[in-house]
Amino acid sequence: MKINKLLASLLLGVGLMTNTVMISYANTSFAVPKDSFVNVVDYTLDTLDEAKSIEIMTYKMPNVWGKDADATALVLFPKSEKPKDGWRVVVWTHGTVGVSDSCAPSLSLLNQGFKVAAKSLLDAGYVVIAPDYEGLGVAGIHPYLNLESEAKAVIYGVKTLQNQYAGDFNGAWMVAGQSQGGQAALGTAEYANEDPMFKGAVAGAPASSLDKIIQEVAPVALSRLEDQEKRANTNLEDRNSIHSYATLLSYGAFIGMGIRAEHPDFDYLDLFQEPAQIIAQNVAGTTGENGLCLGPLRELFKDDLIRYLTENPNAKLMSYPGLDLDSFESNDVLQKFFVDNQPGTKRLDKPVLVIQGEMDTNVPAIVTEAMVQNIQSLGSPDVRLILVPEAGHRDAIVWKNSDLVEFIQKHMPAK
Repeated sequence: MKINKLLASLLLGVGLMTNTVMISYANTSFAVPKDSFVNVVDYTLDTLDEAKSIEIMTYKMPNVWGKDADATALVLFPKSEKPKDGWRVVVWTHGTVGVSDSCAPSLSLLNQGFKVAAKSLLDAGYVVIAPDYEGLGVAGIHPYLNLESEAKAVIYGVKTLQNQYAGDFNGAWMVAGQSQGGQAALGTAEYANEDPMFKGAVAGAPASSLDKIIQEVAPVALSRLEDQEKRANTNLEDRNSIHSYATLLSYGAFIGMGIRAEHPDFDYLDLFQEPAQIIAQNVAGTTGENGLCLGPLRELFKDDLIRYLTENPNAKLMSYPGLDLDSFESNDVLQKFFVDNQPGTKRLDKPVLVIQGEMDTNVPAIVTEAMVQNIQSLGSPDVRLILVPEAGHRDAIVWKNSDLVEFIQKHMPAK
């Protein structure tokens, strides 16, 4: 569903203006210590025919407090022979799974979208590493959408792998990811900008401007989609508008819980109204690290949205008492979080490909278009956007998998 030009102008003129200021780089040349490697074990939950081996590597990275913390990543080796000058690496940054330890991709079956990309990259002769991110699969709260934490998980992961098996790797690497992973890919491009061995990034439907999506874009987009579905007599259970709103409510809960990684006293439940507040409690679980992952949490929100619309047949979807927008807008910690973790606010000197579905209701296309325009306006020399007609949030990067692989092969040939 496309959103009209008036709304796009509003977003460009009001919503993203705060993110267009050129920010000087911090010291981003992370010196990854030689002893950051902890161990490696076999991954046994799933297989890929194209992979010679799949392992889980544990390594050290600095957490949001600057202290050493364990992190984990899947490492996949191709069946092809090692190039004479060593393997090149593609880092895959995953989309939203949740904030609890058990949500880690290394503790789950391989995601279907990841499989598509990994198969092609392995066939092309690349080693693939897929970090879980800080706090997933290991002790600690996952700082969801924390740009610096995601970038450090990537950089420490790939450098640890290359250091541990120094004779086997060329040193060159790229990053690709979708949704949260798209944001992480752009964040990595910022923090690795001065690394001569970093060759570029691919970002699919990158999470950005979530405050604007939740407060301004989603209410308009989802209301229009709801009207279309009503005219088509679509059952409540089958409405994409309900599924998308349940997803956004889940994102809101993950953001609030993730902020606790840095601000332990942050009460994310204040961001919700009842009964959504009751559902959002499930993100924390009993320990803060054993709550629900995205799938089950979204289903709880979806069920309650259907209950609400069934009990109130004349009500609109967006009238559901979900997020408390007054609290949302006035919370200084939350607003600072959005500013600090907005991707696309710095010049990126390495090539970047952004892939975006035009039918995406989680990260609408106009948000991504505005972000790309901002990166380009900062003087970034090679940032390209592919808009994919009819593609939803998870479709675009899969449908354009060949473009992803061709982009990586162009800027970092496997041999």
